[in-house]
Amino acid sequence: MSVKIRLKRMGSTNHPAYRVVVADSRSPRDGKFIEEIGTYRPLQKGGNFDLKMDRVDYWLGVGAKPSDTVASFIKKTRKSAVAETAEA
Repeated sequence: MSVKIRLKRMGSTNHPAYRVVVADSRSPRDGKFIEEIGTYRPLQKGGNFDLKMDRVDYWLGVGAKPSDTVASFIKKTRKSAVAETAEA
C-alpha cells in the first residue's frame, strides 16, 4: 500500500479549508483517510497551517510521501523551529 500525506478539502464554497491527512494513494481526495495530522486555511493571513510534527515524522519514517504543498508546510515548520531554538 502506498501512503501519501496530502490535503483533504473541507469548508464551503468560496471559503476553503483543508485538513492534512495520511491516506492510501488510491483513495479519492476527500475520501477515506488513515489519520488527520494538521489543518490549512488558505484565506487566513499568516500562520495559516498547523501540523502535528511528531506524527509527520512518524509517517515519513515509515515511508509516506508528502504532496508538494504538504512538503512545503513541513519545510516551513522545520525552518521556524530551528529559528526559535536559535533565538533562545
